[in-house]
Amino acid sequence: MNQPLAYVHPGAKIAKNVVIEPFATIHNNVTIGQGTWIGSNVTIMEGARIGKNCNIFPGAVISAPPQDLKYNGEETIVEIGNNTTVRECATINKGTADRMKTKIGKNCLIMAYCHIAHDCFIGDNCIFSNNSTLAGHVTIGANVVLAGLVAVHQFVSIGNHAFVTGGSLVRKDVPPYVKGAREPMSYVGINSVGLRRRGFSSDKIREIQNIYRILYQKNYNNSQAVQIIEAEMEATPERDEILQFIRDSQRGIMKGYFSTN
Repeated sequence: MNQPLAYVHPGAKIAKNVVIEPFATIHNNVTIGQGTWIGSNVTIMEGARIGKNCNIFPGAVISAPPQDLKYNGEETIVEIGNNTTVRECATINKGTADRMKTKIGKNCLIMAYCHIAHDCFIGDNCIFSNNSTLAGHVTIGANVVLAGLVAVHQFVSIGNHAFVTGGSLVRKDVPPYVKGAREPMSYVGINSVGLRRRGFSSDKIREIQNIYRILYQKNYNNSQAVQIIEAEMEATPERDEILQFIRDSQRGIMKGYFSTN
């Protein structure tokens, strides 16, 4: 980190083997873990907690104050887990008094020009493609993929292993294991490709498909579907996770696909 052309505040806590490229700026009250690489022209502001073996590419801005008029300068943070990559010109804002932090898990890839607003919680192993944008207070589970130009409304939740196709406007909660597409964004099946890549068996994938057939293809309302799934489907971690997500949804879950033709 002996880089004379970078600015590192004396109050920052930088592991010995961190690499900091020229013209990076690191403010006070920042922690950066071992093996992390900080590219040129990166700005890391107060409250950043960056894990080990991360890569922060040129132009990224980490832990800037929230773009929220209710923010009154509270001492909040951004947490970024180990082995996460933040590509060029991505912006990640720190939290407000609501959650006090913005949190990104381990092994994530945040591609160029993504924006993650204040108080977002993101699980491990997520991939956000170029220009995806999260409004404030969004909660995203593990192993979620957002394709390019996805925009997520504030307070939305997206469940584990979900996939959202490019250009989607995410206004409602997206349950676990599914694909969301079209406009308005709708259920278009389960994320079977992603599940196979992560080691889900064919039997487990069929079980998840059967749950969502009841929810989205049998003309029940959500309350009726939940009761039928609970009564007729064997209790498994995946079934229980789906049911709990639906019960906890504050914005309501996305609808099934319908044609306007």
